[in-house]
Amino acid sequence: MIEIITTGGTIDKIYYDNKNDYQVGDPFIVDLLKKMNFSVDYSVNSLMRIDSLDMTIRERNQIYEHIKDLATEKILITHGTDTIIDTALYLKKIKNKTIVLTGSLKPALFIDNDATFNIGCALTAVQTLEKGIYIVMNGRIFNPEKVTKNIEKNIFESKD
Repeated sequence: MIEIITTGGTIDKIYYDNKNDYQVGDPFIVDLLKKMNFSVDYSVNSLMRIDSLDMTIRERNQIYEHIKDLATEKILITHGTDTIIDTALYLKKIKNKTIVLTGSLKPALFIDNDATFNIGCALTAVQTLEKGIYIVMNGRIFNPEKVTKNIEKNIFESKD
């Protein structure tokens, strides 16, 4: 069983106008998994719908409190990419689970998005990795202590 937690971020942004105004909408992953015929048992819990730039210690603690006592050991979190590293580092206190965070650099509803690919990679990662906290972006698995978001290239990279 995989617990999928959605928190908002670019992956779920849906509204655009001429002022570049996006709103966080319903979790994209729900429809995606149905369309993909994902055959592993999972549940989806939408904890919040916010841009990760608006995420504070309060929201990170809400995620932590939700996860720490779950019977499920495999957890996937969709998250905004601007502060995904901060949240992953905050969750490192949890030692008995495999937790994978992923997001997208473009809204999932855009035709040239990276959301579907990142979610697919993250779902495979959460099923195969050992217990720990990971970030999956751009087809790679990162240790949150050794990753950075390269804003100029619009990718995640290893620090070392």
